[in-house]
Amino acid sequence: MSEARANDPAIFLHNIERRYRQADNELQILRGAELAIWPGQSVALIAPSGAGKSTLLHIAGLLEKPDGGEVFIGNEPTSHLDDNRRTALRRTEVGFVYQFHHLLPEFNAAENVMLPQMIRGLSKKVARQRSLELLTYLGLGQRSTHRPGELSGGEQQRVAIARAVANGPRVLLADEPTGNLDPRTADHVFGALTDLVRYSGLAALVATHNLDLARRMDRRVTLRDGKIVELQ
Repeated sequence: MSEARANDPAIFLHNIERRYRQADNELQILRGAELAIWPGQSVALIAPSGAGKSTLLHIAGLLEKPDGGEVFIGNEPTSHLDDNRRTALRRTEVGFVYQFHHLLPEFNAAENVMLPQMIRGLSKKVARQRSLELLTYLGLGQRSTHRPGELSGGEQQRVAIARAVANGPRVLLADEPTGNLDPRTADHVFGALTDLVRYSGLAALVATHNLDLARRMDRRVTLRDGKIVELQ
């Protein structure tokens, strides 16, 4: 990873193009989309279904390659990277939170947060210490030995957030992270997420339909005709 300077965005999507073949037709999803997010900044992505939110998140997270343009993580271009390097970069530089927590039911909260760290190569002792620090910060210090089935929906999602940031990534990508939660729980989880972004210096892109929560983020953007448009 190239060393990023203090004024560099954590992630920069430059002139992103993405199209799909549908029978004999070509469907253009993204048309020169541009977005820069700086460390410690949270951006809400608000757009109707089918506008390309998931495609944009997949490209930003290096899960999918654009047909044109470039994704910079730090100040490193990624389009030329092979699959192994992209996987390694995702493991260390990008965290993902989905609508469903996807926790492993046979492991407790701390162990779920430890796993990505151990896959990266950290020792069990170091991984456990960081897991407990994150869970405590998110208000789950007393629940670290509980398995997912013993946790509430909001607690499970906070564990998923801790797992996503356990390796200290530059970028956090979230796809409707509070979509399965009741309004009060969603508000609590969302507050924990945005506090963590500011505390850790993450750059966060969060797809959400919840306009009240989106207004609490630093910026709001949408997708129109395949381009990213800033909202007031």
